[in-house]
Amino acid sequence: MICREPGTRYRAPNIIERDHYRGGGLLVWGGMATNGRSDLYVFAGCSVTAVRYRDEILHPLVRPFIAAIGTDAIFMDDRARPHRARSVRSYLESETIPQMAWPVD
Repeated sequence: MICREPGTRYRAPNIIERDHYRGGGLLVWGGMATNGRSDLYVFAGCSVTAVRYRDEILHPLVRPFIAAIGTDAIFMDDRARPHRARSVRSYLESETIPQMAWPVD
């Protein structure tokens, strides 16, 4: 896509070129804290479900990350649908991962 000022025909310094990619998507997850960060995790292929979130993020990445931070850690998510699932909440409680309290939806 090329954006030009109205009335211009030729390539001029006022042209902004942008590339638009269609048909694909990529979701990336990462954790951060005041004293460190997690590795990035890339969800390729299909959408993220509560089961994928629990099995691919919470268990292998969040659990050890929270343990490494210590007792002052509080886990915070963005309240996306997979994060709110009953199975995810149950997992976090069973692993005693402290969660940030969000207002009721």
